[in-house]
Amino acid sequence: MNLVDSSAWLEYFAAGPQAGQFAAVIEDVEHLLVPTIVLLEVTRRVMQQRDEDAALQIAAMLHQGQIVTLDAGIALSAANLGVTHKLPLADSIIYATAKQHHATIWTLDADFSDLADVRYFPKRK
Repeated sequence: MNLVDSSAWLEYFAAGPQAGQFAAVIEDVEHLLVPTIVLLEVTRRVMQQRDEDAALQIAAMLHQGQIVTLDAGIALSAANLGVTHKLPLADSIIYATAKQHHATIWTLDADFSDLADVRYFPKRK
């Protein structure tokens, strides 16, 4: 299974210079997990930068993957992983979700760079 972090989704939707690194994973919806925190982060950012209609279209695309809700098990794991790895709240939820589902995280976010089962791509400037 694969889990695409918000940073990679936004790069893909913006057709940024690194979008190609995530296209195959995003388009393989049968093996794609989408935590609700990623759904929130991505649609909120698109709404801020564009408008609500664009955000709803993006949300529909994210729903092609398997939506994973934040439950008590993921929350408790996120608390532990967040403290252990000094992760921000959203990143700890994403990491805990990936761990629970034995998924690989695909990201441009340096907070994940040294963690297991992560495909980190440094952001090009």
